[in-house]
Amino acid sequence: MIINVSVIIPCFNELNTISKIVELIKKNDKFRIEIIAVDDFSTDGSREILKDLYNNEKIDHLILNDKNFGKGYSLRQGIKKATNDIILIQDADLEYEPSDYEKLIKPIIHNNADVVYGSRFIGSGEKRVLYFWHTVGNKILTIMSNIFTNLNLTDMECCYKVFKSEVIKNLKLEEDRFGFEPEITAKISKKDLKIYEVGIRYNGRKYSDGKKITWKDGFSAIRCIVKYNLIEYFNENKKVI
Repeated sequence: MIINVSVIIPCFNELNTISKIVELIKKNDKFRIEIIAVDDFSTDGSREILKDLYNNEKIDHLILNDKNFGKGYSLRQGIKKATNDIILIQDADLEYEPSDYEKLIKPIIHNNADVVYGSRFIGSGEKRVLYFWHTVGNKILTIMSNIFTNLNLTDMECCYKVFKSEVIKNLKLEEDRFGFEPEITAKISKKDLKIYEVGIRYNGRKYSDGKKITWKDGFSAIRCIVKYNLIEYFNENKKVI
């Protein structure tokens, strides 16, 4: 049986990688993949490449934001457009390997999971050796998130997240930028869902290669962890009282 999967690619200024990532996605012959690309007002020529890919039927849907909103906003637009029962998030760079799709989707296919997170910190997949403090920051944010959600994730900030469509489409998501990661983690933790995590390969980029996330996004993640766990918890309990 062929499994139908919607892959959402938020893209901002990824001129050097967007064509290659689409090519790698299309090599997955074990799934029937619907590719939804969302260009977040790229200014480096990525938008023109995406238009060509769409016109040549390399991608199924192309959404063009009329200004730079952020990853979270772009993902919300892609989620609305997705038509398949499984939705997978894929960054537009080459840090993550689409050949990992099978292991990411397997727990959902076997009905063991409703949500699957990839992890750069577990498993035997190859990992590029890069920034020590970036890794520490990721682990601190994951631990903070786990304290409030009571999940035991190892990599909350990982790009690779896979959902049963009805799960993610029924969440009210608000964050426009990188706060998407802690927000969605907080919100799925409040649902009666089966959540899995699998080790993935990771070809991390340097900032000179185009990596975009910075220490400012780390502080934003902390804000989101507090907002979507503590503040929303107190607000919900006020309503009950």
